[in-house]
Amino acid sequence: MEAMVAEFLERIEFGPMQEHENMAVLPLLADVPAGPDYRTMSEAMSEGLLSVAEVDAEGSVPELKVTNAADVSVLLLDGEELMGAKQNRVLNTSILLGVKSETIIPVSCTEHGRWSYSSPVFSDSEVVMSPSLRMRKVRSVSASLEESGRYSSDQQEVWDRVARLSEAAGAHSSTGAMRDTYRSRGSDLEAFLPAFKAVPRQKGLLAMIGGTAVGFDVVSREDAYVGLHDKLVRSYAMDALVSAEKKGRKGSAEVARTFVRNAAACEGTKHQSVGLGWDRRFQGTEMVGSALICEDAVIHAAFFRADDSEEAGRMSSPATRRRYRA
Repeated sequence: MEAMVAEFLERIEFGPMQEHENMAVLPLLADVPAGPDYRTMSEAMSEGLLSVAEVDAEGSVPELKVTNAADVSVLLLDGEELMGAKQNRVLNTSILLGVKSETIIPVSCTEHGRWSYSSPVFSDSEVVMSPSLRMRKVRSVSASLEESGRYSSDQQEVWDRVARLSEAAGAHSSTGAMRDTYRSRGSDLEAFLPAFKAVPRQKGLLAMIGGTAVGFDVVSREDAYVGLHDKLVRSYAMDALVSAEKKGRKGSAEVARTFVRNAAACEGTKHQSVGLGWDRRFQGTEMVGSALICEDAVIHAAFFRADDSEEAGRMSSPATRRRYRA
């Protein structure tokens, strides 16, 4: 593994375990370099400093145009969703946007039944794709980087997994929108938040469902994490809601330590980031991950348990859906 990422992971400490229903969370505390100053996507959008639009009037499913008007960098997190314009999209990788920059970013569609403008620009959907979906997207994007150097996902797989999640959650969307699934289970997801409050020095979280570690996210700056915390809790909670593992142990610190150690043992590859810095991709035994590095600091790292079993209660496969314009 890249030495900087391995050292970063080795310096992670755990806060007190938090539990609710079948999910347990360990706050991740890390005394690591903060790197360059940056805002989160939500912060920059709320202040009118970040604009996201289709690449042109016709649009292109796997790409969006982002304009950062701020005097500071902006972090777009892998799995964050944008809603509006011609169809909702999700970030294919974490990107640190440069100061006062315009960038074409790689995305995946999370609303396969719409290709018409609902708004001229995108807004923050307040949704981060669930870890089981992110795992498969990370895996397909990593494969695309190896094969073509492009941050492309398997779009059909994304649509299929969004549909399976909707089915498992008992949700319906006329346009197959992932956000509609989160909205349909909104009160259930909100019920997780009081149990998983951010703690001082927290920069990430590691989640366990039914006693099994499913993944973690950690960023370099505590102030940035505060704005991401609720989004990430809801993301992991969505998989907990639809999991077949409703009973049994919620988790343990030893399970979490083993998961982080295994992440640090993964083999990795290095790629030029879409924005600032470098993108590292990792593959290990039943695990995939990625890390964004800039100015000798790990800006964001995420690792997920990887297997080919059917998540979300072993759902049946949906019917094949027609492809939309690429």
